[in-house]
Amino acid sequence: MKAFGRIGLVAALAAATLTAGCTTIKDKRGYVAEDVLLNSVQPGIDNKSSVEGSLGRPTFASKFGADTWYYVTSDTRQKPFRSPKIKDHSVFAVHFDPRGNVISTERSGMERVVKLDPEGDKTPVLGKDRSFFEDLFGNIGAVGAAAPSGS
Repeated sequence: MKAFGRIGLVAALAAATLTAGCTTIKDKRGYVAEDVLLNSVQPGIDNKSSVEGSLGRPTFASKFGADTWYYVTSDTRQKPFRSPKIKDHSVFAVHFDPRGNVISTERSGMERVVKLDPEGDKTPVLGKDRSFFEDLFGNIGAVGAAAPSGS
């Protein structure tokens, strides 16, 4: 009886270990947003230093156009041996005037996420598609050739 109990215990531990490796990994990436802090940013009242004091440094700031700070967060799920998939995505944008005062805030989410699928492993270019032999032998005779007359 004791031998069967030990075998059952070992089998149960082995099964628990194997199934633990098949669980989905949940991860939060980027800025960890809290609604209380995000709602505390008020246009006409706050400025860059007060926003930085309450929210911290932004994930990134605009380099062109209007002065805007972006706080980006993504919730991902990853199955074993797979790439992570985004399940939720949010962006909190704070727009500033030239003096550094908050003029507006904006929230966006998954509706603005775009999935790009590259077109294979080659970059499409304008021009003629050349074969291997045209690439290999195409310039024979072109190097050192005389320039066309009239130049």
